Amino acid sequence: MNDFLPISKDEMQKRGWDEVDFVYVTGDAYVDHPSFGAAIITRVLEAKGFKVAVLSQPDWNSTADFVQFGKPRLGFLITAGNIDSMVAHYTVARKKRSADAYTAGGVVGKRPDRAVCVYSKLAKSAYPDVPVIIGGLEASLRRFAHYDYWADCVKPSVLIDSGADLLIFGMGENQIIEIANRLNSGESVDTMHDIRGTSYAVDVRETPYVGTECPSYENICSSKKEYAKAARIQQDEQDHIRGRIIKQKHGKIMVVQNQPMPPLTTSKLDWVYSLPYMRTYHPSYEKLGGVPGIQEVEFSITHNRGCFGACNFCSIAFHQGRYVTTRSKKSILTEAEKLTHMPNFKGYIHDIGGPTANFRRPSCDIQEEHGLCKGKKCLAPKPCPNLEVDHSEYLDILREVRSLPSVKKVFIRSGIRYDYLLEDRDESFFRELVKYHVSGQLKVAPEHCSAAVLDKMGKPHIEAYIEFSRRYFKYTGEVNKEQYLVPYLMSSHPGSTLKDAVELAQFLKKNKIRPEQVQDFYPTPGTISTAMYYSGLDPYTMEEVYCAKNPHDKALQRALLQYFNPKNRRLVEEALVKAHRTDLIGTGEKCLIRPLANQNTNRSNRKNAGNKRRK
Repeated sequence: MNDFLPISKDEMQKRGWDEVDFVYVTGDAYVDHPSFGAAIITRVLEAKGFKVAVLSQPDWNSTADFVQFGKPRLGFLITAGNIDSMVAHYTVARKKRSADAYTAGGVVGKRPDRAVCVYSKLAKSAYPDVPVIIGGLEASLRRFAHYDYWADCVKPSVLIDSGADLLIFGMGENQIIEIANRLNSGESVDTMHDIRGTSYAVDVRETPYVGTECPSYENICSSKKEYAKAARIQQDEQDHIRGRIIKQKHGKIMVVQNQPMPPLTTSKLDWVYSLPYMRTYHPSYEKLGGVPGIQEVEFSITHNRGCFGACNFCSIAFHQGRYVTTRSKKSILTEAEKLTHMPNFKGYIHDIGGPTANFRRPSCDIQEEHGLCKGKKCLAPKPCPNLEVDHSEYLDILREVRSLPSVKKVFIRSGIRYDYLLEDRDESFFRELVKYHVSGQLKVAPEHCSAAVLDKMGKPHIEAYIEFSRRYFKYTGEVNKEQYLVPYLMSSHPGSTLKDAVELAQFLKKNKIRPEQVQDFYPTPGTISTAMYYSGLDPYTMEEVYCAKNPHDKALQRALLQYFNPKNRRLVEEALVKAHRTDLIGTGEKCLIRPLANQNTNRSNRKNAGNKRRK
């Protein structure tokens, strides 16, 4: 049946079902598009013969919505949605957001804070004997004890907090298939302790002997040094080839994370993306204005997973992993062809990308046997000598897609790693990127210019961006186009001092860059940067790291990045005075702000008074 999965008892009965195997609970509106994890997992289960109902954004004040489908035969599957519920609700300043892209009409407040825990407890309350399996980004990144920015404290593993039976971390297709088949065969969820890509909790007396143990919940609550140690262990073992089982004690309970599940092969990825997605939101949302989150991805294609760029502030490495896997050219072309027949298609494919658009293979062949290097990065601070760079297959795919009938333009919007691109001796991809695949402006992410800050971010030094920019505008000029670069910049990342922010402001002025938006560092669970923010230590060197935590200190850094905005004038002046850089207040070419009129008058008066005294 090529239709949406049932979201109500009425829709379930119209399918002739008396019961469902799984109730899939999500904090997002129901969008059946492969850019949404809920769509992928439910379609995978459907393809394997299981009956799945989708319980989207249920009322969390009672169990009424949780019992509407009756008792699920095999279990509840619970996710907060495409992003962490706290990030969905709050800005980095901890203020409530005014819109929610994953809710019909952009309405806020349709899911609870820390949705995984709330939904899990309601499911257990409704049917205490039904297995509850949690997954998705919120559960995955909170699988160990973690710093919670919004509560400003360390919280236990979400597996403990939620009371769930099993946690799926990472991309969960293989895990959910194995769990579903074993539940269907009559196996108890309490015995499923051997599935890769899952975490479970047991009495400490049942702790497995294998693997490695990281500092306990109690220890990381009392010692920031222990927190930093735990963060490093958790990151280092996030590899499907060499990663070990990790154990973390929570009182008398041991949380056990099995080894990561190997990523999907090309043929398996092709199968996942060939499933009969409706590629839009459920029609019940039409009268509410639709779901805004579909707009950016409706005509986009995901061609890869994983990211060996592994920036310290990004959650992708801890969730998807650093190993890159890709779909076949045939699979991508088939999906592109489908897009051209959709009713709203205007000839534009918005993206053929993924976590990083121009990664089409693992970073080197060594990792195929040994895994990705522990404690090292493939691209930062400089590209690894073993890095293998090849854009030829990606370029071939782009060429074929843009040659399809009805396709006017194919854009790349999900972001490229320009440092990787610069390592390619063949200029073909770079030139065709500029000529065919930029929609007026290309967004890239240098993030900062200070080498010290970029090292803490795990990013390449600014010289790579400068060279990329030079070549980008050179090639743009050669094809007679007016195109721009939009650099993403981040203020107040751990390691960024006021002096570093001044350096960045000077860089921006020198290069005539005026960013319209600046992102403050947002400490989300599961990243090395968040570990630095909370502990004040670099987990890989154990050296102290300065972190701007006071809202006013962060405002000073943010204002410097937009020094040209008159609204920031007072903050910029304060920042320059504090940084002992009043030489940048004046009318000189390198000055960031001009002195106020009354300051000029006061200085003139003081000078005249001095002259009179000398006379």
